[in-house]
Amino acid sequence: MKTEFYDLILQTRQTTELSQILDCNQKTDRFGLVLTEEEVEMLLIHRKEVLETQQRIEFGESILPKLIYTFCDSPYLEEENYADTLAELMEIFYLYKNETLDLVTDEELLNFMVEQFNNVCYGDTQYLSETCLERFARAVRNGYQGFYENEGKGIYEEDFSEETHWERGLYDQAAQELVE
Repeated sequence: MKTEFYDLILQTRQTTELSQILDCNQKTDRFGLVLTEEEVEMLLIHRKEVLETQQRIEFGESILPKLIYTFCDSPYLEEENYADTLAELMEIFYLYKNETLDLVTDEELLNFMVEQFNNVCYGDTQYLSETCLERFARAVRNGYQGFYENEGKGIYEEDFSEETHWERGLYDQAAQELVE
């Protein structure tokens, strides 16, 4: 009896979430991004798998609508890869909720993710995950709190960069020496 009741609750929740995510199409359509019912079902199945892998439980609303609304105007999302990219971003989101020890709110993490995705990673989810967010999470675990002031906005990868950056003047000088 308990199992049947629990299954009914899960089925009702999944139907509600499916509807909520499909409703996102009203906003994303103007960016040329629309999810089919099959794609939403795939995302919901993937979310369940990711939550299990990351050992997380989601209370209340799914993160998917927030993720969709946060990224829908990105110049790096295209209809052909939209659902797959959302699946990757969702996986990255839950991974880094854990990696930041939940010290960062959903909004702060989403804001940081979209800025990095658009301005630093140029749509590369692997670079987002393995570089930008890895460094951000390490900084948060070590006490960094600069994201609190602006809800995760305005923080760029350069703030956490470990690479030596080239300088335009030195480049011009080296190029001039090669020409001479």
